Amino acid sequence: MRNRILMLLLGAIVLVTSGCGFHLRGTTNVPSDLKTITLNSYDPYGPLTREIRSQLKLSDVTVVEPTVSNKKSLPELRIVGATESQATASIFQDGKTAEYQKEMTVRAQVLMPGKDIYPISVTVFRSFFDNPLAALAKDAEQDIIDKEMREQAAQQLIRKLLTVHASELTKKDVVDGTPEIISVGKAPAASTY
Repeated sequence: MRNRILMLLLGAIVLVTSGCGFHLRGTTNVPSDLKTITLNSYDPYGPLTREIRSQLKLSDVTVVEPTVSNKKSLPELRIVGATESQATASIFQDGKTAEYQKEMTVRAQVLMPGKDIYPISVTVFRSFFDNPLAALAKDAEQDIIDKEMREQAAQQLIRKLLTVHASELTKKDVVDGTPEIISVGKAPAASTY
């Protein structure tokens, strides 16, 4: 009897959350002009680049190897650099560090072919409790936190591709593509008031 009530309650929760439009965060809908890109990184085989490549694949973006012919026709995502730092967030009574605030900043550029270069940057913060009594567990936890930070930074970087697309659309509205004609001749007469 108890299992039936639990299953009924669980079913009701699922129906309510799906009925209100709730869904887990999935992939980013990358614009069509950025669905095929080249990826260039300062560390092409590093964990951050692998995570960015994985997130691009999850968002249905095709990453092709850069060649001379496609360099002028495809957008390019350049991972310029990443910095990691940590600062003390709290201390124990004896003055030793109890908690760290970790920060990862990833700098990148999106080069649109025949257009502009758009710099994008993301920063991810996490806190890390430094337990001196569990050194082995502390190292494992720090590795997990670093992996999660790379994943979050890669997800944010892919979402920033939407801002590049929006900037391109805004610029297209401002500049309609018709050349401005500047006539050479007399300057307009000055008005006297």
